[in-house]
Amino acid sequence: MNGILLLDKPIGMTSNAALQVVKRLFGARKAGHTGSLDPLATGLLPICLGEATKVSAYLLDADKRYWVRIRLGVTTATGDADGEVLETRPIAAVDAARLEPVLAGLRGESDQVPPMYSALRHQGQRLYQLAREGIEVERAPRRITLHALEALAIEGDEIELAVHCSKGTYVRTLAEDIGAALGCGAHVIGLRRTGVGPYTEAGMLTLDALRDQAEAAGAEALDRHLLPIVSALGHWPQVRLSADAAYYLRQGQAVVVPRAPTSGWLCLFADDGAFIGVGQVQDDGRVAPRRLFNVAESG
Repeated sequence: MNGILLLDKPIGMTSNAALQVVKRLFGARKAGHTGSLDPLATGLLPICLGEATKVSAYLLDADKRYWVRIRLGVTTATGDADGEVLETRPIAAVDAARLEPVLAGLRGESDQVPPMYSALRHQGQRLYQLAREGIEVERAPRRITLHALEALAIEGDEIELAVHCSKGTYVRTLAEDIGAALGCGAHVIGLRRTGVGPYTEAGMLTLDALRDQAEAAGAEALDRHLLPIVSALGHWPQVRLSADAAYYLRQGQAVVVPRAPTSGWLCLFADDGAFIGVGQVQDDGRVAPRRLFNVAESG
C-alpha cells in the first residue's frame, strides 16, 4: 500500500480527520497528509500512504495554489468566517483600479507574521489553543513569496482571488492585509486549495466517492487511484545508476554517477528502471542517498 491519493477535502472537516478516514478505507498502516487545510477550506489534500510518507516533507515545502473569497468590512478573531466578529467598518467602493495597487504591493517576497489561530507551537502548545484561552504570544515573522495574486471577481463587498504562494503562507493573514490596505478590514469566507507542488485539482476524489467505491468493489478497488511516489518529485532530474552504484547507494554510501547534474536533488533509478529513492549531489560531485524506498515503481 504505497502511493499518493489526491483527496478533495470537504468543508467542515479537519485535515487529520480526513486523513484518518482515508487510512481506514485503504487499510493502510502508515499515512500522512502534506499540509493542513482549515476546516473552512476545501480542496486538494495529498494523502501519502505507506512508503510515500517519506516524501510528505517535500510536498510540505512545495508551492501552493488557492482560490479564495474575501468579505470586506468585517474583521474576525480567526481571520475567517468561523471566528467571532471583532469589528465592522464602512466600505468605500472597491473596483479593479483601486484593488490592483494593493495586490501589486503584496506580490513577491515579504515577511508575514503567522496568526494566533494556527497549528504552530509555542513552548509545546498549539497557538490556536492559546488563542482560545485569550492568550497572545509574540510570533516570529516568516519569509514568504506570493508568486501570483490576481483578482478574479469583485462583487459588492466580496472579492475573489487566485493565489500562488510559497510554503508557510497564511491566506487568512493575506486577506487581513488586503482589508487593512483598503482601510475597511476583511476576512476569508471561502477557501479552496487548487494546487500543491506538481499536483492540481485534476484527479481529486471526494471521501463520498471513495466510500462508494470501497462499498461496491472492496478496498482493493481504491488502489488504482494511488499515484506513484515519484510523481511528487517530478520536478527533480532523474538519473539511472549502474548495478554496482545502486548496490552501494542502498548501503548508504555516496556514489559517482556519470553525467549526473553537478548540484541539487535527484530522483534515483536502478539500471532496470526501478525507483530507488532520492539523493543529493555533494560538493565532491558524488551522489549521496537521502531517502530510499522499498517499492516496485519504475521510471
